[in-house]
Amino acid sequence: MSGSFAGMKRRMPDVLGAMGAWWDRVPQYGRYLIYVVLIIGAFLLPSGSIGSFMTPESDWPSVLFYPIGVYVLLAIGLNVVVGQAGLLDLGYVAFFAIGSYALAIFATNHGWNFWESLPVGIIIAAAAGAILGTPTLRLRGDYLAIVTLGFGEIIRITANNLDFTGGPRGISPIPHPPSVPDAHIGDVKILRYGVIDARPYYYLLLVVIIVVIIVVKRLEHSRVGRSWAAIREDEDAAELMGVPTLKFKIVAFVIGAAIGGSAGVLFAAQTTSITPVNFPFILSALILCAVVLGGSGNLLGVVLGAFVVAWLPERFRGFEEYRVLTFGAALVIMMIIRPEGLLPSRQRRAELAEGTGGMGSLGGEVGAVSAQNVELDGSVNGRAGVLAGSDDREAGA
Repeated sequence: MSGSFAGMKRRMPDVLGAMGAWWDRVPQYGRYLIYVVLIIGAFLLPSGSIGSFMTPESDWPSVLFYPIGVYVLLAIGLNVVVGQAGLLDLGYVAFFAIGSYALAIFATNHGWNFWESLPVGIIIAAAAGAILGTPTLRLRGDYLAIVTLGFGEIIRITANNLDFTGGPRGISPIPHPPSVPDAHIGDVKILRYGVIDARPYYYLLLVVIIVVIIVVKRLEHSRVGRSWAAIREDEDAAELMGVPTLKFKIVAFVIGAAIGGSAGVLFAAQTTSITPVNFPFILSALILCAVVLGGSGNLLGVVLGAFVVAWLPERFRGFEEYRVLTFGAALVIMMIIRPEGLLPSRQRRAELAEGTGGMGSLGGEVGAVSAQNVELDGSVNGRAGVLAGSDDREAGA
């Protein structure tokens, strides 16, 4: 079976790989033009003609907001933690839940509107990230994954057992964002937030995603981003070189948590009712799957991966009881064909070629077979392999 997949992979044209190589050659001004075209395309996505193909059995604008848009925003936040800083977080849904409950509690108990609750929800989620990260980010790999997984479950179970969070019944009714009924573009009232038309929520979410992408890209090319990359590649070496690793890991955790909290506030404002059932562990797993599938560390790839992970189950809704099976099979096939992700970054492709996963110590433990053989060979051959590997890296640099 594996041989047939390998043969199929060899025969298939590597379209995404060619696109990635082409993208690497595009000059900076060309990239900005493509970004503008993509943003315009994103604003045109709710068109009914597109929806009839994308989700023939569901309301396309509603699917565009949730799960697609919310997954994209969550994946961008988790990519900061996993893809850029190399910290494996399995409890990311906790920050999504904290943002949702922050809006629900302040809006229903204190009468705050959406715009007053949005920054508070983001700040509370960021503070939760700092509180969790400060004592736990000294852990690495599997141990950090277990701690974060436990944090996600603690938040869900706590919400299920407290009175002010509504217990199992949750909180409702959560108010929509304030509307401006007269504002419209064509036949779309872009600022009229109600229960019928999901397009205004999608446009609001799209604006937030664009702002977050700009901020994250600026961070990626700053000293903070370079420190995250150093920690991801080799935390011990980064610390020896003078990088305050714990400080930058907490910064990554806080920024990721803040983005997750913003997604939670938007989600609660659109659904008007939340319960602990909305925040299961499987949501954290799906967002992590989106990051890895799209190309961990590459923002464009992560957005594509989140779109695919959120859209495929809706597209397969016609398969009924075989829907999840078909979705899982599609993910397995995609990962066999593109193990480095749909659109991996150049740096991650190089890391995979060298035998490291680019995800901290966890990635280092699952390196390529060729790289593992270098360490397992006898002393003479092993030494030759190490020297050959060093020469190759120097030539690549």
